[in-house]
Amino acid sequence: MSTFWAGTGLAVGPGPDGRWHYRRSLASRVILLTTMTVGLAVALVAVGAYVTTRIQMQQSLDSSLHDRAKAAASSDTLLVAYERGFDEAWALGAADVRIAFLRENGRGRSLDEGEPPIKLGQEELAVAQGESSYSIRTIHIAGERHRVVAVPTQQPGIALVIAQPLEDQDRILSRLGWVTIAFGGLGVLVAGMAGWLVASNGLRPVRRLTTAVERIARTEDLAPLPVEGDDEVARLAKAFNLMLTALDASRVRQRQLVADASHELRTPLTSLRTNIDLLTMSGGDAASLPAEARAELMEDIRAQIEELTTLIGDLTELARDEPVAPTVEPVDLADVVDHAVERVRRRAPDITFEVFTRPWWVVGEAPALERAVTNLLDNAAKWSPDGGHVTVRLSDGVLTVDDEGPGIPEEERARIFDRFWRSADSRTLPGSGLGLAIVRQVADRHAGSVQATENVGGGARLVLKLPGTESVDA
Repeated sequence: MSTFWAGTGLAVGPGPDGRWHYRRSLASRVILLTTMTVGLAVALVAVGAYVTTRIQMQQSLDSSLHDRAKAAASSDTLLVAYERGFDEAWALGAADVRIAFLRENGRGRSLDEGEPPIKLGQEELAVAQGESSYSIRTIHIAGERHRVVAVPTQQPGIALVIAQPLEDQDRILSRLGWVTIAFGGLGVLVAGMAGWLVASNGLRPVRRLTTAVERIARTEDLAPLPVEGDDEVARLAKAFNLMLTALDASRVRQRQLVADASHELRTPLTSLRTNIDLLTMSGGDAASLPAEARAELMEDIRAQIEELTTLIGDLTELARDEPVAPTVEPVDLADVVDHAVERVRRRAPDITFEVFTRPWWVVGEAPALERAVTNLLDNAAKWSPDGGHVTVRLSDGVLTVDDEGPGIPEEERARIFDRFWRSADSRTLPGSGLGLAIVRQVADRHAGSVQATENVGGGARLVLKLPGTESVDA
């Protein structure tokens, strides 16, 4: 049992492992995936743009500070200001910087004595001592970030230090960050709406297909699904229609099998019931029913029971496409033919069988193959006249059975392998119309084929082809 929240596409329920899982609908997963993908792309672009802008602004500021410091260090104006204690920064042509000097002994002096001191460190001292050509770094003065650059002056042992506040730069970057976040959020929102549109429109054929399939499951109406376009969903609908067609054909065959079986079973059952009623009416009075008539009735009952047994066996064989527990093994078809001929000879002693076989090994089910061959021979014996000949040849996987009967009209040759089909001439002869249908089923199960043609000398020729080899080791 699952719990579903309407409008969210979110369901909660136990999974196959017994644990509870959160399950989303396909539409919600598409929306979520689209939003996450676009959101990630927007975030990467925004972060990349922000970082790139910050680096470029930092590099531009550093280059400007360094150039101004070098220009000032090469001028005598600042040295005069340093010696006389001037506190003007006009010598740099800007009022947004602070200036200080640092001697190689570590003592420093700022030109703006009223301001908080610039925190000079080892980097600037290395420049004053001549160990470094310049230094640049970020420090905090009175809680504010400053960019500090140090360059050597014309006077050995003294370094010029310039500090510029980063307040303006930080303000610009802060605004850029907020703008980036705002546009990023807007991009994610647009992505979510786009995902919703994609899920709503793109999955509409899937929803129609789902509704149609649910209708079929609910009503068992195998009407084909509507197919629109030629995309993946359309191909899925076409494949599903093929499955529905096959299922409908199977259902029709099932109904036909039941109807035909009922019809075929009715005749022997009626005859059997009539004979049993006659025996019952005679009771134990021997005079009421002569012994010869009683023996004839018993023989009819036995024959009808055998006919029913054969018919039920044929129906059972045809009702399943595959055997319950098939035993697949190499089988010499020549031996199968020999065994089948011996069985049919006992049932048709007045028919002469001429057999010519060569070894042919087939990987398959020996009982099914023998039954198929036996049915071919029974059919030939049934149609051959008394004292007739049936010729059986097996060569290179082709089994040919020729009889001396009236033959099969060309328009009926394709139908003789259908279940329960019987020609007008065969309705007076024994049989259920299932024997040749079993032959075709066995042939299909072994990747073979069977067909009916005309014998050169008159009569019918049935040809069974099965793939195999001449040797079991081949």
